[in-house]
Amino acid sequence: MLIKEYRICMPLTTEEYRVGQLYTISKHSHQESEKGEGVEVVKNEPHEDPVHGPGQFTEKRVHLSSKLPSWARAVTPRIFYITEKAWNYYPYTITADGCSLQCSFLPKFSIYIETKYEDNCGDSENIFHSDKILGDHEVSFLDIAFDEIPERYYRSLEDPRFFSSAKTGRGPLREGWRQHTKPIMCSYKLVSVKFEVWGLQTRVEQFVHKVIRDILLIGHRQAFAWVDEWCGMTMEDVRRFEQETQEATNELIGLVAPAISVSEVGQATATHSAPASAPSTPLSDEAPEFLAPPKARPRKKSAPETLTLPALRERAGAE
Repeated sequence: MLIKEYRICMPLTTEEYRVGQLYTISKHSHQESEKGEGVEVVKNEPHEDPVHGPGQFTEKRVHLSSKLPSWARAVTPRIFYITEKAWNYYPYTITADGCSLQCSFLPKFSIYIETKYEDNCGDSENIFHSDKILGDHEVSFLDIAFDEIPERYYRSLEDPRFFSSAKTGRGPLREGWRQHTKPIMCSYKLVSVKFEVWGLQTRVEQFVHKVIRDILLIGHRQAFAWVDEWCGMTMEDVRRFEQETQEATNELIGLVAPAISVSEVGQATATHSAPASAPSTPLSDEAPEFLAPPKARPRKKSAPETLTLPALRERAGAE
C-alpha cells in the first residue's frame, strides 16, 4: 500500500467551499458524460454516523470503457465501471473506490481517501491522527495556479493565473499567493492506494497516485474558476442543482435514473460533515512507461469550452 497526503489551498473559506465543491462535482460529472459513458449516481441520501454525526452518503458508478487508455482497453471487459462510495460529514469525508468487476487487469485494487478541510494555508501537522500511517509518509503541496496539469485538460478560462472573479474580486493568483491571500483554506487528503500484485505493486500504485494528483488539481482549479456561478447559492440551492444535474446526467448516459434523494439532514457540528467526493476525470491516453514505450506524437491543445446543462439552461435564464 502506498500512502500520500496531499494539501491543496484555495482562496476561499471552508464554508464557501462546501457549496462550491458540490456544484463543481455535479457540473464536472455532467461535462464528462455522454451516451453510455460518464458518472451515474446510484444513491445520494442522508446518512447518520455514530461518531461523525449527520451527513450524506453517495454511491456512483463511473462508466469509462471508452475513456480508458488504449493499453487498458486491451485487457479490460467491454462493460467496465468503477464504484465510488463516499460518506460526507463536512469538513470531513471518506471516499472508497473499488473495481466493480473481477478482472485480470485490476485484481485486488482499491483506493481509500480521507479528507479534512480547514481555514489555513496547509500548516496543520498530523491532522488525521491515523493509525493506518506506519512511520513517515510523503506530504505534497499542490498549487492550483502554478502546478502543471495534463495539457489535454488545460482550459485558459479555468487558469487561476488569469481568472478574476467579478463577484468576489479574487484572482488572478500570483507567485507566492498562498502566503498573502485572504481568505484561504486547505483541503487535506490522505490517499491510500493498494494493488496487491507481486512485481507490479509499486509501479501501479505510483501511477495511480499521479492520476489522483492530476484529478485533484483539475477539480480544485475548476471550483475556483466557477466561483461566480455558485457564489451566493444556499445549501438548498446547490442540493436542487445537484439533483437536477444528476438526473440530467443519468439520462444523458442512457441509464434509467434511480430515485435520487439529496435532502439534507440536520446541520453537523463544526468538527464533522463534508460534501461529495472528488470529481472523476478520464485517464491519460499514454500508457505508463512500465507497460508500454512512450509515444512520440505531439499532444493537441484543447480549446476552451463552456459547459451547457440542457436541463438547466431555461431556469438559469429565467433567474
